[in-house]
Amino acid sequence: METEIIIHNSISLDSSLTGFMPDMSLHYKIAGDYKPDAHLIGSETIIKGIEMFGEEVPEELPGDFNPSNRHSSMPWWVIVDSGGKLKGFLHTCRRLEYCRDIIILVSERTPGDYITYLKERNYKFIVTGKEKVDLRMALEQLREEFNVARILTDTGRVLLNILLNMGMVNEISLLVHPLIIGENGYSIFSNVNRNLNLKLKKSEQFENGCVWMVYSVEP
Repeated sequence: METEIIIHNSISLDSSLTGFMPDMSLHYKIAGDYKPDAHLIGSETIIKGIEMFGEEVPEELPGDFNPSNRHSSMPWWVIVDSGGKLKGFLHTCRRLEYCRDIIILVSERTPGDYITYLKERNYKFIVTGKEKVDLRMALEQLREEFNVARILTDTGRVLLNILLNMGMVNEISLLVHPLIIGENGYSIFSNVNRNLNLKLKKSEQFENGCVWMVYSVEP
């Protein structure tokens, strides 16, 4: 049985991921209703999230070195970080109440000091691929070692386009906001390198003007 992968994003009418403030409450309600075993996130998305809220990174405390004891029904946060960009930042993720704990995906070329950082803080990590993470192999290990069968990703364009180009996505969930960003937009699918056939599964309109559309990706 293959892992089910769902892309879920909030976008403008002209498909931009940026340039507006999404309805985050509605966005995360829909994401939670999927009841994923894990959220797949790129390291750049974590960094941009920290920058967006403009808060200083809190000091790491002794308790941050221990895995959280949250209920097993909570989703893992699986973060792709072969470059070790999140060294010194991961405790901000581990502290989040809606995260079971962190699993890091790295490659054989990930800096050794970052691997040491992960080990010292008892972060679970999976090594696949030489230069970059081999996502297909990593997801197989997630399923075998952590029983992750359903993954939801609401990360940035780079990772989700890679997943689409590899033919690994089963479903696309889009919360479309009633506005147009125009020339300053950041189109969600601009790096997809092939035609994809979709089938509309669901469409729902909300009082705030947003429309939720769900598509299955045809093989």
